[in-house]
Parts: sequence; C-alpha cells; structure tokens
Amino acid sequence: MFKNYLIIAFRNLRKNKVSAIINIGGLAMGMAVAMLIGLWIYDELSFNKYHEHHLRIAQVMRHQDQQGDKITSFYHPMPLSEELHTTYKDVFKYVVISKQTEEHIISAGENKFVQAGNYMGADAPEMLSLRMLYGSHGGLKDPNSILLSQSLAKKLFGNGDPIGKIVKIDDRFTVKVTGVYEDLPANSEFRYVSYIAPFELWVSGLRNKGMDARSDWKNYFVLIYAELAPGADVNRVSKMIKNTYLSHVDQKTADTKQELFLHPMDNWHLHSKFDNGIASTSDQMMFLWFFGFIGVFVLLLACINFMNLSTARSEKRAREVGVRKAIGSLRGQLLTQFFCESLLVAAFSFVLAIGLVMLVLPWFNKVAGKEISILWGNPLFWLTGLVFTIITGLIAGSYPAFYLSSFNPILVLKGSFKAGRFASVPRKILVVLQFTVSIMLTVSTIIVYRQIQFTKDRPVGYTRDGLLMFHLMAPGSSGKYNLLSNELMNTGVVSGTAGAGGAVTEVWSMNRNFDWKGKDPATDPSFVTLSVTQDYGSTIGWQLIAGTGFSKGYASDSSGFVINEAAAKLMGLKDPVGEFVRWEPGWRKGGNFKILGVIKDMVMESPFEPAQPTIFTLDSVTRWMFVRINPAVSASKALARIEPVFTSLFPAAPFDYKFADLEYAKKFESEERVGKLATFFSILAIFISCLGLFGLASFVAEQRTKEIGVRKVLGASVFGVWRLISKEFFMLILIAFLIATPTDYFLMYNWLQSYQYRSGIPLWVFMVVGLGALLIALLTISYQTIKAALLNPAKSLKAE
Repeated sequence: MFKNYLIIAFRNLRKNKVSAIINIGGLAMGMAVAMLIGLWIYDELSFNKYHEHHLRIAQVMRHQDQQGDKITSFYHPMPLSEELHTTYKDVFKYVVISKQTEEHIISAGENKFVQAGNYMGADAPEMLSLRMLYGSHGGLKDPNSILLSQSLAKKLFGNGDPIGKIVKIDDRFTVKVTGVYEDLPANSEFRYVSYIAPFELWVSGLRNKGMDARSDWKNYFVLIYAELAPGADVNRVSKMIKNTYLSHVDQKTADTKQELFLHPMDNWHLHSKFDNGIASTSDQMMFLWFFGFIGVFVLLLACINFMNLSTARSEKRAREVGVRKAIGSLRGQLLTQFFCESLLVAAFSFVLAIGLVMLVLPWFNKVAGKEISILWGNPLFWLTGLVFTIITGLIAGSYPAFYLSSFNPILVLKGSFKAGRFASVPRKILVVLQFTVSIMLTVSTIIVYRQIQFTKDRPVGYTRDGLLMFHLMAPGSSGKYNLLSNELMNTGVVSGTAGAGGAVTEVWSMNRNFDWKGKDPATDPSFVTLSVTQDYGSTIGWQLIAGTGFSKGYASDSSGFVINEAAAKLMGLKDPVGEFVRWEPGWRKGGNFKILGVIKDMVMESPFEPAQPTIFTLDSVTRWMFVRINPAVSASKALARIEPVFTSLFPAAPFDYKFADLEYAKKFESEERVGKLATFFSILAIFISCLGLFGLASFVAEQRTKEIGVRKVLGASVFGVWRLISKEFFMLILIAFLIATPTDYFLMYNWLQSYQYRSGIPLWVFMVVGLGALLIALLTISYQTIKAALLNPAKSLKAE
C-alpha cells in the first residue's frame, strides 16, 4: 500500500512540475535557514562545553554599592586569591589567579609574533582541561616556563616537538616550552589564548621594578577563576565567600558593602550582563531568541506555500478522492496517502537543504564570526534532521490532507462539487500571515541597522581618524619614549605623539581610595585610572569643557588630575577645577591631587553604555604610544616612514600597529553581524513568500482562464484584467501591513529600551517597507496575470 502511495506521489510531482519545484524549492530554503540557525544556536549553547569541568568552573566576581546602585566587576586585588585558596580549601579544588588576556611579543630565534595570551596560576591547564599534545598539565609549575597552543608552536618551531626549546616574552622573560596544547575552539571564552605563562613570572617582573601587589588590598587588577570541589554547590559557596573583603578593608567605608559571588562558566556567554547587581541575559541571548524565532517563521512561510498550493489545486484532485472513496477507501487511508506525499516533498527538500547549507556555510561563518560545520558524525544531528523532516512534512501536509480527504464522493462524481465561496479564506489567511512575518522581519532589520548607525554617530570625545596606537611591549621601550617621539616627529608625516598606560579604546585599570570635599564617608566608588604624558590630550584630541589639560611648562601638573564629565558628576562638584582630591593607591605614592580640567566623556568601552568615571594622571611610564598622522599625508605613506623608526629602535619587536577608528569599529561587530544575518533572512523570507504568491497567482490565472476570455471578448483591456486579479492580492498585503505595523513597533520599542543610547522608530520605515512589499507582490503576480490577459480568447474559450 505504501509503495502505491509513493508511486502516486511521484506521478503527482511529475505532473505538476511548477508546483513541485515551488514546493520543494521553498521548503528546502526554509529548511536550510532553520538548519543554519539551528547550528548557530547549538554553537552558542555549547559555549565552554569543551572544558571538561565546565559545570564546576566559575569566575569570582564582586558587587559594590556606588551611589545607590550596585556595580558588578571581575577585577580583584592579588591577595584575595590566596585568601580564598587557604580559607575555603574544602570547597575549592583550584583557585587560579590570572591577568586579563593581553598581546605580547613571543619570539624564538628569528621568528617573532604579537600574540594574545595569559599569565595564569599553575593549576590553570588542569582546571581548563587543556588537551596536551606535548608535555603535561604540570608544565606551569616551573616559574620560567610557557605552554604554547598548537598553532603558535607550529609558527615558532614548525611541526617538530618543541619541548625544552627557548622562547622569549617581550624580549624580557626567557622561558622554556614545557607543553603544547590543542587550539581551543571558537566557542570557548579562552579561544584567543595562544600561550599561558606562569603568573609568578609576571609577579617577578613587578618585584624587579620595586613593586609588589601581593599584599595590597586596594589595587584591583587581577582576575580569579575557581573550580569547585566535587559535590560543592555554587550558590552555597557564593554565600560562604560573600563577605571575604570585610576583614581586610577600612570598616568605615563602602568596602564593607563589597560582596563576592561566583559566576558559573556556563553563564559567561549568554548570562553575563548585570543590572544593578542582578544577573540578566546578555545581548547574545537576545540575539539567540531573535534568530530562533526567525528560523521558525521562515520555515513556517515555506510550509504555508505547500499548504496554499495543495489546497488551491483541490478541485483537480477532487475526482481522484471521489473515485477512491467510492471503491472503499477510508478517510484514514486518504490521510495517509496525502501525508506520504508531503513527507516525500519534505524528504527531497531536506536533501536539497543540506546541499544549500554546504554551499552557504562558508559565507555564513564569515558573517557570523563562527567556525560552524555540519555535524556529519553526530547521531543527534541525523536524529534531529529526521524528526525535523517528519514534523515539517506533517505540518506542511496537515491542512491539505484533512481538507482533501473531506470531499463528498457523490457530489464530486456527479460533477456538482464546488469549492465554495469561503474555500479560499484559509489560503488568504496564510498569505496574510506570510507577508505579516516578512514585513516585520524587514522593518526589524532596518531598525537594528539604524540603532547601529545611531550609536556609531555618538560623539566619542576624541578624534579617531588618523590616530595610530602602538603597544610598547619591548623591554626598555618606556625609557626610549622621548627618543622615539622625536624620531617620529622628524619624519614629517607625524603631527603629534603621546604615551599612556592603556589603549584609548579599552579600560585597563580601575582604582579606589579617593577622597574629596563633600564625599560621603560611607562610599568608596571605583574610577577608571589612566596615566598619560603631557601631549596626550592634544594628540588624541580630547575635548576640554573646563580648566586645562596637562602641560610641559608646569612641573606641578605631575600632582594634578584631569577628570571626565562622569567623574565630575559622581563627585558632585559644581565647579571641580581647582578642587583637591586625595588618593592613596597603596601601590604608588599617594597625596593630594589638584583637578586641572574636565573633559567630555570619552567612549573607551561599550559605545552602547554610559562612559565610566575616569581620572587621568601624569606619568612618564608608558605602555601605549599614540601617533597622530599628518592630515596632509596618506596613511600608507605615513606607515612607510614610521616603520623604519620603530624597527631601528626595537629590532626584537615586530612592527605592530592599530588604527583607533578600526579598533572602535570592532565594538559594533556583534550588532553588525546580527544586522547582516537579519537582512539575509529577511530577503529569503520575502523571496519564499513571493514564491508562494507566484504559484498561487499562477493557479488563480489558470482557474479563471475562461472568465478572462469572456471579459476580453466583451472588451476588457489587459490593464483591466490585471487590476481584477491583482485587487484581491493587494487587499491581502494591506491587511498584513496593518497587522505587522503595531506588532513590530511594540516589539522593537521594547528591544531598544535595553540600550542607554538608542534611536527612535520613525513611521516612514513602516511606510517604505509596506510599499516595497506591495510592489514586490504585484510584480510577482503580474507575470502570470498579464500572461493570462494576453492569451487569445479563442483558445481560452475552447471546450475541454
């Protein structure tokens, strides 16, 4: 019996080629979109699952009260790590201290590269369950060692065994390779870590400079990760360590209000946002839901096409149903037959969808910033694919199956069967649903794009264009700063240079222990602190709104501060210029600092969030150099002149530079990816909708061939016939527009509320998209309607 069903299904597909191509092609595109989004969601949900003990790994974080709000941070003073390790050793298997991932020069012989990596505690390889290709997890116990990723080891030493070979870090530390680990996957938070060096090695560098932060509870600059002991509960341990700071700080200040907690590794990627101390879903989680809904809707659009075309051709199969019922076929058997047909179409579509995914996947990975692949060897993928195909086939074939199997055989065989005046109502509802979804997706895409552009146009407080940034990693580079600056100015392609302790596009240090006139003694807020040279303001182009910046002509500026608007607001000073701020950092000499000037807020972190309170101090020790290219010189010409200066002074360091505007642009990568993918899926949604509309218009034109012939004989024009058929579809698109507009406005308005800086939702967006959808729909159906209108009436009126 099933063989017979399949034969009939093949015959029907072959007989109605246009309908079959539209059904299979439309379903295949819908399935391909759903499959791509499914793979993307799987990749997002499997973040950090590479690490064997991910369920027990957490990051130590803290909440701190600041002017009535709870600020969440992951920076801590160094001694906290030892405190947790010794006091709570029963609940922690490992407590690992770490610097944040930074770029350093890694060299071996003539090979030298700027690579991102970490200084971490010796237990890090075991905690992260690194898959060692050479050496062991204990490699970091040697304070002069380094673990390399597989790709970095290959770059430095080729394919041989690198164990025991010598590597230099910034030409400052000489270490030996004690292990090589497999490259971490793209869906790991540590994916950019290409090497790990002992944290003690970095501490030894501080001691050589006369600095030691191991007992300083006021300097917040390290990260701390922990792996819980088997059986320990993360919430219970969080409560245990909550008040660890209390015994190490001044009881009169807000330090007592600092609360530690553990943030589980499984939440780092999708639940890393904290609003006033309360964990919430990150933007990435919002995008995951957004694309999940898109995948469902696009697949639904493809299923609607199948339903529409199948029910539209019901009269052509009415006699078949009537004959089958007359000779004894039960309704259940007819249902089985029609479901077999829809499942066959779904199976063909699934095979075609896999081909489409293979074709599109390289582009999709590039746009999405992923390394996704089809899970060929994963049984779950094939099981999901099978279930997915069956469900799609059942959904797509459900309405046609129940509709066709309900025909009365007596009426059908007498020839008196008519579909009825309301038979097309379900098809019209489905068309309205298709275009409602398409319009909503298109409008949402435009609003996402407008939000990105709005934030890009936000004033950043300095001049990005023509500003180069150099990370001075080579030893002695700070001592050669003045020489380097003079040499660069002598090239004639540079109009200004400056130095700082951090990049202008990142926050590198936060400090507390500030006191000023009128400060509430029960508060001790954190400030971003950045040490700069005198020419910093003029070189980057910060915007003074009160007072002055640092100047080479005034030695007293060394005990001065320049603050941003956010800092002035936090301090509550009406006229901050000339006021004194006392600072006792602990790791450097403190004292009273005079506020020299106030600048506009500079966007150093997320452009979607308010600027943090920032204090600039004067210091000759620089880690970053900023170079302003002469506006009259092209960037390529300037770089050609600048490179020889760097290579002559720092031969051990590769010439590595960053454009400030490009680094700032990277902050929009996530949102821009969403915009590009949403645009792609919106275009597909409209195309699939129009594909179904094309098939439906083709059937309507075919069904009304004789009517059109009669009208032409009676004098109807081609335009009149086109208007007659198009009017019905015009009304459907109009209804879809009226439904989509308020619904999408409500959804996008709520989405924009999550941004501090947000654009509006102009009504012209809805009008343009609605008009565009109407024009595309009319163009789609015009081919079939005009073709029918141009048909010779003598042919259309011939008897069958």
